[in-house]
Amino acid sequence: MQKKCIAVIFGGKSSEHEVSRVSASYVISQIPTEKYEIVTIGITKEGRWFLYEGNTAAIADGSWEKDENKRTAFIAPAPSVSGIIIVNKDGSTEKKKIDVVFPVLHGKNGEDGTLQGLLQMSEIPYVGCGVLASAECMDKVSTNIMLEYAGIDQAAFTWFYTSKFVNDPQGCIEQIERELPRYPVFIKPANAGSSVGISKVHSRDELIPALEKAAKEDSRILIEENIIGKEVECAVLGNEDPFVSVPGEIAPAAEFYDYDAKYNNAESKLYIPAQISPELTEKVRQTAAKAYNALNCEGLSRVDFFVTDDGRVLLNEINTLPGFTSISMYPKLMAASGIEGSALIEKLIDLAFERAGKNV
Repeated sequence: MQKKCIAVIFGGKSSEHEVSRVSASYVISQIPTEKYEIVTIGITKEGRWFLYEGNTAAIADGSWEKDENKRTAFIAPAPSVSGIIIVNKDGSTEKKKIDVVFPVLHGKNGEDGTLQGLLQMSEIPYVGCGVLASAECMDKVSTNIMLEYAGIDQAAFTWFYTSKFVNDPQGCIEQIERELPRYPVFIKPANAGSSVGISKVHSRDELIPALEKAAKEDSRILIEENIIGKEVECAVLGNEDPFVSVPGEIAPAAEFYDYDAKYNNAESKLYIPAQISPELTEKVRQTAAKAYNALNCEGLSRVDFFVTDDGRVLLNEINTLPGFTSISMYPKLMAASGIEGSALIEKLIDLAFERAGKNV
């Protein structure tokens, strides 16, 4: 049987560029090479695309960019190409057909619907959520509005445009304190990813610096009440009828589970399964599936919750392309549920073909 060609795209013009490289190394190592020819496409922080054909080990540490044999390459939006255009050193070009894409890109310009739109135009099947779900779940304000409409419990919130904060900071402070009267509160850019630009604010004096920090990341700012509870996550796998993993629990090393606590601080502890009752476990899993379907997710997502001592299950966020590093919860939760390593990656690829209506 002829091998299908899978393109793994990594890096990206994103604050999560480095994590993407590490995730891609793991994903590549788990793709069954007896079934797939693997093509790796790296995107630099400046947004330049290259076909990289060197050692996978150089992807994780970023040294792949120094490879003199890498060639400019990009996905053509035309279905007639259905693959990549490669620019050779002499200026000539060649086409390479791609059967499926695994976009191992976190955050902006990869997880937010932009790349998914390009792949839709090219008619190449791809792993993960479609354009709408990717965009909605990446934008925290849009997610909260959709979850509210779906009747899914979450933290109380308010939001405004960054331009409003720039023009009327006092009015924004009054809005926050009127709608969320108790400190602490969380200040978040609506669209950044992986806790980038987020601050926990304990008093009015801390508001302006936190709002300025969030304003650097996006055009909208979200403010949420502080929830005291366990941080619980589920891994979801599937299209219309998704499978939800056993929940896991995070005890962050920092005051909240920020970028450093997620990826750099080994003191953050993970508990699988989560230390919650069987009744709450089932409630978390059911809510994860409900939210996944309500937001039209496909392929995979990680759904994050707060579980309070009085039994509330509040949805915090949905990550449509969660981390695949050695300490990432998504692969760990799936492994604890009996789907691990290459079996998980192969299932994700199968789901991409299923959605595209093609035979695997």
